Amino acid sequence: MIMPKEATNTMRTLRGLEHDSSSVRLRAALAAGTTPDPRFVGKLVERCAIEPEFQVREMLTWALTRHSSSTTVPTLVEELRSRRPQARSQALHTLSKIGDRRAWPAITRALLTDADDEVARSAWRAAVALVPEGEEPELAEVLATQLGRGERPTRLSLSRALIALGEAAVPVLRAAMADPVPGVRRHAIATERLSRDPDAGFEYAIEEAKRIVVLGTDGQEE
Repeated sequence: MIMPKEATNTMRTLRGLEHDSSSVRLRAALAAGTTPDPRFVGKLVERCAIEPEFQVREMLTWALTRHSSSTTVPTLVEELRSRRPQARSQALHTLSKIGDRRAWPAITRALLTDADDEVARSAWRAAVALVPEGEEPELAEVLATQLGRGERPTRLSLSRALIALGEAAVPVLRAAMADPVPGVRRHAIATERLSRDPDAGFEYAIEEAKRIVVLGTDGQEE
């Protein structure tokens, strides 16, 4: 029996997503996004959880954004319950790119405070992209509990998320600037400075924050 060309192409793409060669997987992900098909969604999400190559993961995410959100969002939300950190992180990353606010209830406090830094960073970005109007202050309060966490990339991601919340983040940052934990104070001060002067750069803001903490001032302008 001769299979129709469309069915043959679908099978080729699905097989390509599992190929040992990253270049073949990249082309397969491109094909899945170029010609969307609901049959691709499950395999694309499954591959996101285990794909070792960054470029391929980004293409997988792009391919998913090309499909109907009514199909992709429920599958990605289910993936947020995975025990595999990469699965949670990539699902969050993809949801942030899709931008469908029906996914918002799935961005839980547990994800926003996930022990894995990559998962938490993806959750912060997704939360800022999906938060409904009026719920920004509550989100800012949760994000502020993570101030002082991790290395530079993690701290910078959190600062960017808080800054993106605008006025909603101001009260929590001001409170954190008086926190008894020096690392929290430094991070809060640096974030506040960066929000006022984005061109200064994160490293400069951190160094200024260190100086302020050492001097014992609150970092507010006179």
